[in-house]
Amino acid sequence: MDNLDLARWQFAITTVYHFLFVPITIGLSFLVAGMQTAWVRTGDERWLKLTKFYGKIFLINIAMGVVTGIVQEFQFGMNWSAYSRFVGDVFGAPLAIEALLAFFLESTFIGLWIFGWDRLSRRIHLTCIWLVAVGTLLSAYFILAANSFMQNPVGFRLNPDTHRAELTDFAAVLTNKVTLVTFPHTVAGAFMTAGALVAAIALWHLVRRPYAETTTYRSALKVGAYTTLVATVAVLVTGDIQGKVMTEVQPMKMAAAEALYETARPAPFSIFTVGTLDGSEPVWQVEVPGLLSFLGTGRLDGTVQGINNLQAEYEAKYGPGDYKPIIPVTYWTFRFMIGAGILAALLALWSLWAMRRGRSPASRWLLRGGILLPLLPLIANAFGWIFTEMGRQPWIVFGQMKTADGVSATVSSASIVTSLLVYTALYGVLAVVEVGLLLKYAKSGIAVPTALPDEASADDARPLTFAY
Repeated sequence: MDNLDLARWQFAITTVYHFLFVPITIGLSFLVAGMQTAWVRTGDERWLKLTKFYGKIFLINIAMGVVTGIVQEFQFGMNWSAYSRFVGDVFGAPLAIEALLAFFLESTFIGLWIFGWDRLSRRIHLTCIWLVAVGTLLSAYFILAANSFMQNPVGFRLNPDTHRAELTDFAAVLTNKVTLVTFPHTVAGAFMTAGALVAAIALWHLVRRPYAETTTYRSALKVGAYTTLVATVAVLVTGDIQGKVMTEVQPMKMAAAEALYETARPAPFSIFTVGTLDGSEPVWQVEVPGLLSFLGTGRLDGTVQGINNLQAEYEAKYGPGDYKPIIPVTYWTFRFMIGAGILAALLALWSLWAMRRGRSPASRWLLRGGILLPLLPLIANAFGWIFTEMGRQPWIVFGQMKTADGVSATVSSASIVTSLLVYTALYGVLAVVEVGLLLKYAKSGIAVPTALPDEASADDARPLTFAY
């Protein structure tokens, strides 16, 4: 492989790995905050138990997310220096605000939340976890604003002398139509992931240990399952809107997602396609008439441009070249994303059905499904981002810079291979540590919390202690 392929593989591995932790962090921060709010408002001890229990899971995950997220920044300067020079003036503002505002909120108040259980009043301590949750949302928004510039460049001018994109309208970058739809879609996916994790752990304890903290785990299962179902609806609605925006700003991505080679009106939605080995044309398809037109335009008789037509259009606009992404990758990642998400929702619905009218879930098949439950939204998120980034190819900034032009020219293949192997090995070790810690604390179950004072004493000179 050449430097371009090696750099792309390295960035793909580090990005997909890091994003395994991001949705759990966003969603679980709000669920833990909600559980603690229920305890503060009602005084019901089961919510305190759940707050402390899932708080451990949250802390393990956020620590791993921070560690793996730092590596992302090195990628830009190490393997993608030409790209960094091109977008640096635009990316500098949102990424700087993300670090100075959002990450500051998260890192500061997560510390106060960890060590402040017996030092802060209940309401102030509760405020800390809510500020952490708000920080995760702000962080996601500014990072997605930067990514959306790559999908739909706005608010800039191209300097012909330096060949760099220069920021002219920061508000336009923050209100990019792609950002406005990608943000709620990503957050909905995060809640779906966190809800599935909460429900799966509670389900495991209810089936394996049916007489231990039954009422508490039933509450957790309901919270997790309902969160998963509501988030699934939100994912579908925002995904539908996103599809229409994608058809407008990146029509090739939409055509590649459906393996639509020729412009059609109305355009069918292909449920299953068998194509040639190079992905140049379909051989056999199972289609739903008119559905792609509705997804892309909002009308059953809308026109959707095909791959071959767009290829000719882009050649005329940008010059000779191959402007098609890898069709089998975009086609199947799109379907794996949808399929994994729907299956997670069905498992959540099954869990609620198993608890109807006071019943206790006891099915071993449901338990096996519960093991898969937290993995399915993670898979859906990963395939969603692979589709988003691969579907933009060959552009690294759509219509402005090709991926091949963004790679560092002076970094040797040996350097990239070495860093790729080191990162992959390190991430493998971190994965073992992460999974081991999650399984250990998830299996250990709910611990009886120590008594907490209603209000912290101003004269208490005890040192700060780790609450877990």
